[in-house]
Amino acid sequence: MSASAARRGFTLIELLVVIAIIAILAGMLLPALARAKEAGRRIACVNNMRQLGLSARMYADDNGGFFPLRSGTVRWPQALYANYQNTNVLICASDPHPQSLQTDPAKYPADCAGRSYMINGWNDFFYINQPTNFDLYMSGSSSLSMRERDVPYPSDTIIFGEKRSVSTALSIQYYMDLYEGLGNDNDQIEKGRHSAPVLQTGAGGSNYAMVDGSARFVKYWDSVKPLNLWAVTDFGRTNLAAF
Repeated sequence: MSASAARRGFTLIELLVVIAIIAILAGMLLPALARAKEAGRRIACVNNMRQLGLSARMYADDNGGFFPLRSGTVRWPQALYANYQNTNVLICASDPHPQSLQTDPAKYPADCAGRSYMINGWNDFFYINQPTNFDLYMSGSSSLSMRERDVPYPSDTIIFGEKRSVSTALSIQYYMDLYEGLGNDNDQIEKGRHSAPVLQTGAGGSNYAMVDGSARFVKYWDSVKPLNLWAVTDFGRTNLAAF
């Protein structure tokens, strides 16, 4: 064999160098692909939120301007189901453990479906405006319901947000209650579900639907401070922010 023919093949060192270069390129590309994938999930999630927000407005239009009753039997997914009609809307693709509480799928299929979102419990409004009926309201046994026109900042007041659903902090809540425990804005909502490339505490942000029917991505903490966008009243917006 001639010397020129022997040089046609790759040496082991050359092969190892090529493999190392490929590995480096892959390591550089994978985070970018992960970010692109999460961006797609985030867009799909905000579209879900927009559909839910519009469903709530349609419900209010059909019910004298009132949003669904707080109930211990028929929760909001079932009450709004006729307006969104597909329970896939209740699930965020970035949510690893969509959970619900209702256990009667034959009677309440939407309430039993996997769910990534919770609705505003309107606590500060009813605590201030209906103090004698507040406990009954919180138990889901009253006829009190939030009226759309009583929300003074509809484009900056949250009606739907993303609930906690990591394995160490699952939430099955339907209602985001400011006056439950430390406040559900502390321990039940997910402020940073859409982080890249993985969920990180204190990073990223989450999607929210507003009372006016809009939906948007809000950075971590910005939903609760300096103004708490879950609150309706001026007092609640400036004194109930989670820190």
